[in-house]
Amino acid sequence: MSSERFEIPANGAVLAAERWAGQGAPVVLLHAGVADRRVWEGVALLLDAPAIAYDRRGFGDTPPSDAEFTHLDDLAAVLDRVADEPAWLVGNSMGGALAIDAALTFPERLAGLVLIAPAVSGQPEPELEDLDPDSERIIRALIEAMEAGDVDAQLRQHAHLWLDGPAQPELRVGGAARTLALAMNEVIVRHALPEDFGEADVDAWSRLEEIDLPVTVVWGDLDVPSGIESAQTIADRIPGARSQVLHGLAHLPSLEDPVAVTRAIREAMA
Repeated sequence: MSSERFEIPANGAVLAAERWAGQGAPVVLLHAGVADRRVWEGVALLLDAPAIAYDRRGFGDTPPSDAEFTHLDDLAAVLDRVADEPAWLVGNSMGGALAIDAALTFPERLAGLVLIAPAVSGQPEPELEDLDPDSERIIRALIEAMEAGDVDAQLRQHAHLWLDGPAQPELRVGGAARTLALAMNEVIVRHALPEDFGEADVDAWSRLEEIDLPVTVVWGDLDVPSGIESAQTIADRIPGARSQVLHGLAHLPSLEDPVAVTRAIREAMA
């Protein structure tokens, strides 16, 4: 199945997007903060649903913006363009945080959420010394690389943490998946966007119990341990949420095993 690339006007910006044909409710795929829309290509090809993936501002083919904006408002503009019925949101990491914010802001526009290793707006960040030793070691090396302006070293540490998994050997994941992960993240690293770039004032961490939609929370068992604990907590706090563990996968499972991720999405939407 081939895809179509197109552009979505959104609050003074133009978002690079891609869509795949299929049957049923539309599915909007929201990428992680170390990726772009290409992270979803394998899943979208298998999903057999009308799927849309787009690059948020500062990611992939969508340039950053100096204007005031929020990713949440941009997502609403995407839904205006591509969804004439309630859509499923599938979000990975920061994309999951965006999906949760949307569920608390315009739930009537959504059919449900599939949250893959999600972040949550307003969630307190753990202190470095409270992390597991492997994650702490990699993040300290990442901070050193950032302070030195060493882009290649930053990319290596990001890939070890998020793609391989912190307790796994570096280069556990190779081939096309690693090449794409490095290429996607290089754009992001070079933009050096602030952590609060495009954030909306939702504070979802204090409001998870308000979500009233079908939700499935998915995570890989090789992910950062604090992220696994967070995903379990999110699943426990959202009323009626289901959970699923993807074995042998880390923080970017759609890159490693799009078949397993597609299966999880289909089960969530059934």
